[in-house]
Amino acid sequence: MSTSQVGTYEAAGVSLDAMDGLKDRIKAFAALTHGPEVLDGGGGFAGMFAMGKYADPVLVASTDGVGTKLKVAAQLGHFEGVGQDLVTLNVNDILTKGARPLFFLDYMSFTAFDEHRLEMLMRGIVWGCREAGCALIGGETAQLPGVYSDFDLAGFVVGVAERDQLLNPNVVMPGDRLIGIPSSGVHTNGFSLVRRVFNLDENPSALFQPWPGLERNLGDELMVRHRGYCPMLAPHLGSIKALSHITGGGLPGKMPASLPAGVAAEFRRGSWDTPPIFDAIQKAGNVSDEEMYRVFNMGLGMVAVCDEGGATALMSGISDAVDVGRIVERQGEARVKFRGD
Repeated sequence: MSTSQVGTYEAAGVSLDAMDGLKDRIKAFAALTHGPEVLDGGGGFAGMFAMGKYADPVLVASTDGVGTKLKVAAQLGHFEGVGQDLVTLNVNDILTKGARPLFFLDYMSFTAFDEHRLEMLMRGIVWGCREAGCALIGGETAQLPGVYSDFDLAGFVVGVAERDQLLNPNVVMPGDRLIGIPSSGVHTNGFSLVRRVFNLDENPSALFQPWPGLERNLGDELMVRHRGYCPMLAPHLGSIKALSHITGGGLPGKMPASLPAGVAAEFRRGSWDTPPIFDAIQKAGNVSDEEMYRVFNMGLGMVAVCDEGGATALMSGISDAVDVGRIVERQGEARVKFRGD
């Protein structure tokens, strides 16, 4: 490197020219998600969104990333799916409060700028926004040489609900029914354990091979996108008392957030189908049942708590919803129980 090159941003690992060249394409992607509520859609320092008419609106926000599923995506070279996952998992989280998404923002940071990877991620994010019915109104793409070994990804969603329509776990009572909505697979949680049991860091070629009990190659099975529950559940929120998005921590870790202090959720093992990928993970790593249920969704991506009438309406409106248990009086410390019939 010549002396004249040392004092430049490019020499430090950040290409402003490359980033500037993508701005118009990113705006074009975002515009695919815009409706009349998006103001000044041309970009700038901040996005603007007109909420419309609400009597007593409550804003509901969430932020999250796709975890080390991102590393598996990089090994496979498939990024659209995790871009879509990024939107979906955040929208699912605000849905548990009874909120519908308004707008989304993304944050992508690269050690070395990768135009192809960024474009695939943006395509997936746009797909996720269009499915959920929210607008992509801004974001940040950064180069951080020396900070990450590769890149990182995070998302932020803001939604809204009328105050009197917010889901309220305090009304949950013994006798209420647990209605499970199936997951599509591993979703976006537990991938550090997944990578360990399949030894993917040392043997990424396993991702491209068939695995006993799976209909697809291991990598294809792991990259099945995180199921989006907003389109199917939003019309039925009036039938639901509480919702739990079953992510990291599994049923034991996530259900308590939907329960008042005096009750517990009792699940019937065998009342729902567990996707074959979980059996493959358990056998490959000799993982205990307890650990599987503590880490993974085990086939239930969302669990609704409903009274009898609400449960009937929900199961009539969602074809694959299934009765998986009941709310019972809490006895002892356990907030989540399993019984074997």
